[in-house]
Amino acid sequence: MLEELQEIVEERKKNPTPDSYTAKLLYHEKGEDKVLEKFGEEAVELILACKNKNRESIIYEAADLLYHLVVLLSKFDVKVEEVYDELRRRKK
Repeated sequence: MLEELQEIVEERKKNPTPDSYTAKLLYHEKGEDKVLEKFGEEAVELILACKNKNRESIIYEAADLLYHLVVLLSKFDVKVEEVYDELRRRKK
């Protein structure tokens, strides 16, 4: 699923359209700061959902965080597979 999401993000990165939220994040006037800010905001929202023990909110915010993680990785030209490789390396 994350690879599929990454393909969509990469497509929006290569062919941005004015109505694409992903493209707006990637090409925001604040540059990488905007992507980093959004990732941080989503992390805090997930933490608060967990603190409040709201299962539906945890799922919703976790999905937001994963999406923003994939956008962040794309901004810095890192592939999800590279992260998987690092996790596999740590498993040994």
